[in-house]
Formats: sequence, structure tokens, C-alpha cells
Amino acid sequence: MTVIDETGPATARTVPTDAERRAALVRMKRVATGLLLGAAAVFAVSFALQDTVPWMAWVRAAAEGAMVGALADWFAVTALFRHPLGLRIPHTAIIPNRKDEIGAALGAFVEDEFLSDAVVVGKLRSIGIANRLGEWLREPGHAERVTAEMSVAGRGVLTLLADDDVADVIEQLARRHLLEPEWGPPIGRVGARLIAADQQRGAVDAIFERAEGWLAAHPEAFGSMVSDRLPRWLPGFVGRVVDDRAYREALAFVRNVREDPRHPLRVAIDGWLAELADDLQHDPAMIARVEQLKADLADSPRLREFAGETWSSIKVSLGEALDDPASALRSSLRQAILEVGTRLATDAELAAKVDLWVTDAAAYVVRRYRHEIAGVITETVERWDPRETTEKLELQVGRDLQYIRINGTVVGALAGLAIYTVATGIHSLF
Repeated sequence: MTVIDETGPATARTVPTDAERRAALVRMKRVATGLLLGAAAVFAVSFALQDTVPWMAWVRAAAEGAMVGALADWFAVTALFRHPLGLRIPHTAIIPNRKDEIGAALGAFVEDEFLSDAVVVGKLRSIGIANRLGEWLREPGHAERVTAEMSVAGRGVLTLLADDDVADVIEQLARRHLLEPEWGPPIGRVGARLIAADQQRGAVDAIFERAEGWLAAHPEAFGSMVSDRLPRWLPGFVGRVVDDRAYREALAFVRNVREDPRHPLRVAIDGWLAELADDLQHDPAMIARVEQLKADLADSPRLREFAGETWSSIKVSLGEALDDPASALRSSLRQAILEVGTRLATDAELAAKVDLWVTDAAAYVVRRYRHEIAGVITETVERWDPRETTEKLELQVGRDLQYIRINGTVVGALAGLAIYTVATGIHSLF
């Protein structure tokens, strides 16, 4: 299995699978066992021939030492993981029997040696987190990847949120920030400022423009509005003339109001608006009427419906924007990530601040929670089944431990040969 490191320059390292480790372990066990059997065969032959072939005594001594070394190291290696030959000899099957102690010791070692302030802070300061992150984020492809991942996360959040709960929150916020404060005085102050700045003129213009346009497009609107009120004895054509005259006068009046900024009606409207703004601020009766209107709105089930409709609209819009790679939301997010990456990569002062913040934050977390972090190792090992733990560790280090058996065989042969040679030399002197 190949693992690609994407935090820096493109590098690849090969990590063996469990099947590959198991095959390598079996292969090395066969090699070590084969050397033992070979030493036993050599010992048998040399032992049988040493009386007739004197130099075979040295071969026998070497083979004898090789068997002793091989068997001793086989026992030592096997005793780590299980009982040799199934015999419950004391101080064997060390790993399954002392699994919890090993986990605790490993957790304490990690806590003391890897999670100390000096190690964590020193490592973080040496790698330049902000600069490396900036260089990575400023690449368009990486920025697009981060944007896509954030969009997926955002979509997941939208899916997890319960519509009723969100509607409740919106309703509560609306009640707290919109309905609880008094409405009249704030509305009156805003209206007074708008009137003082002559901002109401645009709204008045729009009203009369629409009125003029509607009257021009609907001459039948007046119909017989005036003629129906005339005496019955007048001729019919008189009524039609009066109706037409009334319509034209109304249209002309609206047009005059629209065109004349100082028309008396405009002045009257401005005065009425100014008076209304003042009443909203200072007239208790007007303030009470507005509060009653607000209370009626608060008690209306329409507020709850409005909250639900608002959230539904927001949810749909956000979901579509997050799903669409070309949406304005994702484009803005992508551009923001690129800008952040560029700043981190080029602004040394900002990068230093970010590095300091990350280092301080990491040091605080490690200092406060190092025991809990290391405890994860201890608790994980404690939850492992003894047999499973043995298999895991043997797969990791068992292949290398077989070299102990091989080396024991070779060293035992040399030691046996050396001992026999020294003993023979001393015997010949006496």
C-alpha cells in the first residue's frame, strides 16, 4: 500500500499490509527453523564420525553450540508472545499476560517524551506552520479542494439541522430583538431623520407616478361615479360630459402634484409625516397603538410560519449554492482561501503571529490534556483482546525478532567452536 504525503513536496512511502507482514514473518521463521534443523543434522553426522575423523570434533562443537543458541533464542522470542510448546512456564507469554502494564508504560512514555512542552513547542516552531499552510493554500487546485470539502461539510450541517429547531431559534431571535424592544420611538426617530433629509420625496414621487400611470391606463375607472349623483331630469350627455371632466381633472391634479415639488398637497403630506414621526416618539397614545399592533403580530401564528418559511428559503438557497461549483458563494469562498494563503506565504509578520498563536494554543492543549491524550493509548491497549494484541505486535516486530534466532544460531556455533578449542588447548597442556 502506498501512502502519499500531501503536506509538503510530493513523496511516497510504501507501508506493508498485514498480509505482506504475515508472509514475511512466516518466511523468516522458516529460515531460522531451517538453520536449527541444519545445525542438528550437522551435529548428528559429526558426532557419529568424530571418533574416526578427529577434526569432526570441532564441527560437532560448532553444531552443538549452534543448536544451543538457536534453541535458547527460539525460547526467548517465543516467550514474548506465547507459552513455548504450550507449557505454562513462569515468565512466558509476557505480552498477553502484561498487556495492560505495557499499554500504561507506553502511554506514560509518550506523555513524558513526546508530549512535553519543549518537544511540542520546539517542533511547531521549527516547521513554520503558517508559511507552509500559505504556500499550500495559494495553489488554485488546493484552494478548490478546501472549498469543496468545506461545501460538503456545510451541506452535512444543513442536513443535520432539524427544521423545527432552527425555526424555533429564528422565532426566538425575532421576538427578542424585534418584538421585545419598543417600536414607536425608534421608528419615529428614523422617520424624522429621513424627513429632515428630504428622503420621503422619492416615496411620494413613486406613489403619484403610479397613480398617474394607473389613471392614464384606466379612463373607465371613474365610470359614472359623478353622473350617478346628478338629478335624473338632466340629459344623459350631460352626465357623460361631467364624468369625463371629472376624470381629466383628477388626472391633471395628480400630474400637477407629481411635477410640482412645492405643491400644497406635497407640503401637507410632508407636514403629516413630520407630525406622525413626532407622535411616534412622544405621543403616549400613538406609542401605545404601535405596541398593540406589535402585540397582535407577536400573538399571530403567522410569525411562526414566517420563521419556518425564512429558514426553508435560506436552506434551499444555501444548499444550491454549496452544490454548485460555479456559485457566487463558492467562488467567494475560493477567492478568500487563495487570499489567505497568499497573505500567509508573503506576509512575514502575519505568518509569525499565526505561528505564535498556533504554538501557544497547541502548548496549552498539550499542557492541559497531555495525560488524557496519552491515556487514549493506555485505554486502547486495555480494550484489545490479549490474543489480538499478540498477533498485532508479532506482525509488526516478529520478522525482525527472527533475526535474533538466526544470529543466536551463528553466535552459538562460533561460541561452541571457541569453547571447544580453548578447552582442547588447555587439556593438551596438562
